[in-house]
Amino acid sequence: MLDERKTAILRAVVQEYIATGQPVGSAHVAAFAGVKVSPATVRNDMAMLEQEGYLVQPHTSAGRIPTDKGYRFFVDALEPAGQPNKVTAERVGSFFNHATGRLEELLQRTSGLLTDMTNYAALVMGPSAEVATVRSVQVVRLSPRIATVVAVLSNGVVQSESVDIDEAVSDAQVAAASAHLNAAAYGHVFSQVHLAPTGDGGVDKVCVDALASLRPHQTDANVIVGGAAAMAQAFDAVDVVRSVLTALEQQYVVVSLVKDVVDRGLTVAIGSEHGIEPLSACSVVVAPVIAEGEKLGTVGVLGPTRMNYPQALATVEAVSTQLGRRLSEGGQG
Repeated sequence: MLDERKTAILRAVVQEYIATGQPVGSAHVAAFAGVKVSPATVRNDMAMLEQEGYLVQPHTSAGRIPTDKGYRFFVDALEPAGQPNKVTAERVGSFFNHATGRLEELLQRTSGLLTDMTNYAALVMGPSAEVATVRSVQVVRLSPRIATVVAVLSNGVVQSESVDIDEAVSDAQVAAASAHLNAAAYGHVFSQVHLAPTGDGGVDKVCVDALASLRPHQTDANVIVGGAAAMAQAFDAVDVVRSVLTALEQQYVVVSLVKDVVDRGLTVAIGSEHGIEPLSACSVVVAPVIAEGEKLGTVGVLGPTRMNYPQALATVEAVSTQLGRRLSEGGQG
């Protein structure tokens, strides 16, 4: 454990490097509030922090920069963690108070909000439809041979799929099929919906086809990665930018990253801690979205290890809280 003086020096180095992106020298650190010792003493302590793996000196004559271990110490010492300031809380609150539309649109705009507020890539993982129960299903005829099936799920997702129907099926049969399917599906997950035959072949076929059109989408990963372009400006090395952007384009990489960090009970994974090599120059800050006591998704940001952790934690926490509240209210409009 670091003593109070070394903790203050390490905190000063991290804060200055986050702000400037330049290696930090001892004279600069000595001028920080809370560091009440001479540059020579700071220089000695910085050398010891380097030996202990908290700092590294990129060039012989340069100052020092934090390592992943240094950032981890800084993040763990933050208190209170993730408390949004008044401006952050008001901006996020106003966004969700005025947001309208379907869940998919809300998540897309939430991604934009996270990027706008942090200048990092936003990671928004929506609720899994696989475990959501059905609130309502409607089959609506659009033309003699085409109908649309609209399902509203307990997680706020609205699904809409087209199905082919026989011209010989009457509008009354379509309406009967809609009522039968709604009654059978209400309160169940799609995989457990049991359709009892009605005795009317036309009605039964519409029900079966409508249900079949909805089922394949229940395992779809609903993940949105926004603001990837903002990441291009966060790194000097072109090869690092290319590696990061390529990884963010692969949805399974993002899904496994977010899932692993959340499953390990972390809110921040720094550099190599998250185990995804192409993103080893990045940190991720995540928070689960809780609605009515149930985890319905995850929001987060991904940025360089030199990210503004206090701001990222506060923003992600505020967004996850408000999104969870919005989903608890049920519905998007």
